[in-house]
Amino acid sequence: MPGFMFATGIENSYPTIARGVRVDQMAKCGHYEHWRDDLRLTRELEIEYLRWGPANYKTFLGPGKYDWSWVDDVLAEMKRLRVTPIGDLCHFGLPDGLGNFQNPDFPEYFAEYAGACAQRYPDVHLWTPVNEIFVCAMFSGLYGWWNERLASDKSFVRAILNLCRANVLAMQAILKHIPHAVFIQSESSEYVHPSTPKVMKRADFLNQRRFIPLDLTYAKQVSAEVYRYMVKNSMRPSEYDWFMNQDLKARCIMGTDYYVTNEHLMKPDGTLIPSGEFFGYYVIAKQYYDRYRLPLMHTETNLWENDGSVQWLWKEWNCMLRLRQDGVPIVGFTWYSLTDQMDWDTVLREDKKRVNPVGLYDLNRKVRRVGQNYRRLIMDWREMLPSGSSALMLV
Repeated sequence: MPGFMFATGIENSYPTIARGVRVDQMAKCGHYEHWRDDLRLTRELEIEYLRWGPANYKTFLGPGKYDWSWVDDVLAEMKRLRVTPIGDLCHFGLPDGLGNFQNPDFPEYFAEYAGACAQRYPDVHLWTPVNEIFVCAMFSGLYGWWNERLASDKSFVRAILNLCRANVLAMQAILKHIPHAVFIQSESSEYVHPSTPKVMKRADFLNQRRFIPLDLTYAKQVSAEVYRYMVKNSMRPSEYDWFMNQDLKARCIMGTDYYVTNEHLMKPDGTLIPSGEFFGYYVIAKQYYDRYRLPLMHTETNLWENDGSVQWLWKEWNCMLRLRQDGVPIVGFTWYSLTDQMDWDTVLREDKKRVNPVGLYDLNRKVRRVGQNYRRLIMDWREMLPSGSSALMLV
């Protein structure tokens, strides 16, 4: 029986941006060269769970065609070190042959790939098939930044529908080979604050819209307003009905990601700007838990070192403890990622090679203060948290 899941991750985003340029964070941050060191450093911090996945554009070469060579080596080393992988199969990007998230054939092809992964790696029992569906659809289909680089409600809704269908089909494909698999959604937890009464209605709609990916994944009815919005913007009623007839929720842990950028202020003209931390993780995570009533894992958080990463770590952790005291079944916590990242200050749209100092280690693989504190946190708390809850019995 596993205990509480203290985790980190290897940042493995790989969207395409303007002119079709592929941005691969594992290349930019040195994981391809230093993966053995990265796995060893994970264990040195007493971390036993690692969100990790290959870039699918490198492994999924076409229908029935895969390149597992590097994946075989990495997963074998994880097993040797007793690092439990959380398999991350689609992190903001697609193989070139599948185009982008508007492609109606993407879900079925992706499910084939997920099934092939599960068949080859039956010892991997924790999976995140599609990472941050809401963010991926928004940045690709609504803001025009990544992949299809479209900017309309219609392309946004289509991206969400295709990503959610891919997610559900992938879970079904994995379960065919690993019946005991558990799925950890890693979904951005968002909130929009109205600045004036006249924008309250719009802010309320956006606060309903944020739930679409998890509503579809967990077969929960969306609000009437959201349903009308989706039908207006390309969703067929039969598509919606398909989601409502799936039954995978019992195999899921609800992963919520929270950063200081996840809360937004709606200005009087209806535009959004970052609000900073108004509510904080506790309030917003509780909203998600109250909606879905699933075991909760904090699947991503970080802060730049000079902005107070150590204090942020302890604050997020104490939000988790408060949630537990208030009856929420918490099962895991993640500082994301193991090492610093690059160019997220421009949302990967510009190749400035600017280091974002958010990791437990810097890019020279030297431990940061937040890494030292995370190790201490794990050592102090891993024996105090329950390992026999119904949530962890899934695992």
